[in-house]
Amino acid sequence: QVQLMESGGGLVQPGESLTLSCAASETSREIHRMGWYRQSPGKQRELVALISSGGGTNYADSVKDRFILSRDNAKNTVWLQMRSLKVEDTGVYYCFAQSGRMRDDHWGQGTQVTVSS
Repeated sequence: QVQLMESGGGLVQPGESLTLSCAASETSREIHRMGWYRQSPGKQRELVALISSGGGTNYADSVKDRFILSRDNAKNTVWLQMRSLKVEDTGVYYCFAQSGRMRDDHWGQGTQVTVSS
């Protein structure tokens, strides 16, 4: 069973930076795409950024040029560097990963990011 361990959430002011990390605990299965989704108050969960095992990335338009997603395949770990944070970036950020031949989906428990002055 793949478990995703998240860290790095917190409270920051607008314009500041924050980095989230997520590590997949089970390394016997191949990890395919990894990344982050978020759920803001009153909204549905939405894609933030994904990265393939080959390094290809996909970002939500709202975070392009501000967020950078990187990955270490050997450690099955991803980092989301968030810069120039805005109040609308506030939400619970969930780590996501796909594993195995059937590309099973896995989710972390979520980490709170609050951007407020």
